[in-house]
Amino acid sequence: MGEAERGEAAPRVWVSFWCANRHETRPSFATDAAIPDIWECPRCGNPAGQDSQNPPAPPRVEPYKTHLAYVKERRSDTDGEAILAEAIARLRSRATV
Repeated sequence: MGEAERGEAAPRVWVSFWCANRHETRPSFATDAAIPDIWECPRCGNPAGQDSQNPPAPPRVEPYKTHLAYVKERRSDTDGEAILAEAIARLRSRATV
């Protein structure tokens, strides 16, 4: 299906966006469309902005945390020892019954 079947294309404007890796991308927008402040770089996936001298910073990637790391954030060593002692006492009481 070509342009003749679809009708006239809307007038376009090309806007340059730059990411922190200095990649430039130039998507086109309809002249009456709102142009976004941030665009995703198709080469590296970082956010790109219209200011080539001050591109947006790449997002901070949080390292993967294990279940144990999350538990250690919520409980102190003293709390952990108390919970462990309580669980061991419960198991020992079941074994003697």
